Amino acid sequence: MQKLHTSDYIVFLVYFVIVSAYGYWIYNRKKKLSADSKDFFLAEGSLTWWAIGASLIASNISAEQMIGMSGSGFKMGLAISTYEWMAAVTLIIVAVFFIPVYLKNKIYTMPQFLNQRYNGTVAMIMAVFWLLLYIVVNLMSILYLGALAISGITGFDIYLCIFMLATFSIFITLGGMKVIGYTDVIQVFFLVLGGLVATYIALNLVAEEAGQVGMLNGFTLLRQEASEHFHMIFKPENDNYMDLPGLTVLVGGMWITNLNYWGCNQYITQRALGADLKTARSGILFAAFLKLLMPVIVVLPGIAAYALHQKGYFATEMLDSKGLIDVNKAYPSLLNLLPVGMKGLAFAALTAAIVASLAGKANSIATIFTLDIYKKAINKEASETRLVWLGKISVIVSMFLAVLLSLLIGEKLMGEGKQGFQYIQEYTGFVSPGIFAMFILGFFWKRTTSNAALFATIGGFVLSLIFKVLPQFVDLSFLASTGFSKANAEGIFEIPFLDRMGFVFILCIIGMSIITNIDQRRGVKSNGLEIDRSMFKLSPSFMAISLLIIGIIAALYTVFW
Repeated sequence: MQKLHTSDYIVFLVYFVIVSAYGYWIYNRKKKLSADSKDFFLAEGSLTWWAIGASLIASNISAEQMIGMSGSGFKMGLAISTYEWMAAVTLIIVAVFFIPVYLKNKIYTMPQFLNQRYNGTVAMIMAVFWLLLYIVVNLMSILYLGALAISGITGFDIYLCIFMLATFSIFITLGGMKVIGYTDVIQVFFLVLGGLVATYIALNLVAEEAGQVGMLNGFTLLRQEASEHFHMIFKPENDNYMDLPGLTVLVGGMWITNLNYWGCNQYITQRALGADLKTARSGILFAAFLKLLMPVIVVLPGIAAYALHQKGYFATEMLDSKGLIDVNKAYPSLLNLLPVGMKGLAFAALTAAIVASLAGKANSIATIFTLDIYKKAINKEASETRLVWLGKISVIVSMFLAVLLSLLIGEKLMGEGKQGFQYIQEYTGFVSPGIFAMFILGFFWKRTTSNAALFATIGGFVLSLIFKVLPQFVDLSFLASTGFSKANAEGIFEIPFLDRMGFVFILCIIGMSIITNIDQRRGVKSNGLEIDRSMFKLSPSFMAISLLIIGIIAALYTVFW
C-alpha cells in the first residue's frame, strides 16, 4: 500500500504551520481579553459572519463524516446525504426561530437557557447529561475514527495517532473560542479543497477504469455502475432501511435529529451566541450553503470506493481482523490511491476536519463544566481568571478521558466493520427527543413548567431505552406492514432508530402537555422567555438565499428520489 511520501509530509507541514501560526497570532492579538470568561468561551462580539459559518462547518464535519459517512456511502449510497441536505434546511429554521430567542434573552449556554426557562435542577441534570454525551459518544468517536483514518494513510500505530490528534487539538483549544473560530476558517479551506481533490481523483479513476477521462464522465459511469447507490428514499425491502427508514428522513425522526443538533446543542450554537442577530443569521446561512457541498466531499468518495472495490481495488486494505469488509476504511483506502502531493493535501483536509471538531467539542465541554456546573454549584464567587484557568484544565481532562475511552472501547464500538456514523447518530438519539421537546415547548409555549421539562429530560431517555429493548420482549412483526418495523439479522423485528426517536418525541410532547396542565391547575408558575414578533423579521437577502437553498435541495431529492 502506498503511504505518504516526503512531498506529502511537506504539504501537511505547511498546513500545520499555517494553522498554528495563525492561531498563535490571533491569541496574542486578543491576549488582553484572555482573562474574560465570555471572551474565552464565546469570543463575544469578535467573530464575523464568515468565521461563524466556517466554524460551524469545521466543527461539524469531522471523522464521523469524513470516515463514518464515507463508510455509510460505501454501504448504502447517496441516501446518507440526507443528514447533510436536511441539515441545510434545519440551519435556516434555527437562524429564523431559535437564534433570535437565544440572543434576545442573552443566553450563552444551553444549561443557562434551561435554568432561566425552567429551574436549576433541570439545568444541572442536562449539564451532566451533555458532558457525558460529549465525552463518551462524540469526543471519543471523533478521536478513534480520526486516528483509524490517519493510521490507515500514514501506517503509524493507531494509538500514536490518537495521542497526536489529542495533543494538536488541545493546543488549538487552549487559545479559546476566538482562536478556534478564526483557525476554523483555514481548516474549512483545507477541508473543502482537499475533499474536492479526493472526489475529483476518485471519479477520474472510475472513468479511467472504463477507458474514459474526466470527473463528469466518472460521475456518469458511477451512476450506471452503482445505480442502487443513488436513491435518497429507501423502501422497507432495502437492506439499509433500518438506518434510513423511507419517508422518515423527510417527515419524521430526521427533523428531531437535526433540529436538536443544530438548535439545542452547545457545541454548535456556541459559535453564534456571541454575535449580534444579523451576523449570527448570516453566518448560519453561510453554513447552510456549505452544507450543500458536503455530500460531494464525504459521500461521493464512499460510493466511488464501492465501485472500485467491485473491480478488485482494496482487496485487503478494507478487511478487518475477521476478514470482513470494514466500511470505515473506505475513505483512507481511497486516499492511498492519490498521487504524491495531492495525498498530502487530502491528509491535511482530513486532519483539519478532525482537529477542528475535537477543539470545538472540548471547548463546549469546558464551557458547560465551568459556567454551568462549577460556577453555579461549586464556587459562585469564582473570578474570571479562575474560570478561564479551570476551562483550560477542563479541556485537558476531557481530552484525556476521550483518549482513555478510545483505547479501551473504541474498537469494540466502532471497529470490526461497524458504521461509525450510525453509532453516533443512534446513541445520541437516546437523549435528543426529550431534549428537543423540552426546548421547543420552552421556546413557544409559555405555560410549560419545570416538572414537564424534568419529565422530558429523564422520561425521554427512559422511553428511548424501552423502545430499544422492546423487541426482545414483544413481537413487533405486526408493524412490518406499516414500515415501522423490520426483521434484523437474528429475525427479531426492530423499530428503526429514527422512528423510535419520532415516537419518543411525540410521547414527550404529550406527557409535557399533561403535566403542564396539571401543574397549572395546582397553581405552579412557569418562567416565560422574552419574545416578540419583530425578532423573527427577515431581510430580503436572507429570504432570497434561503429560498434558493431550499429549491436546490428540493431539486436534488427530485432527481435522486
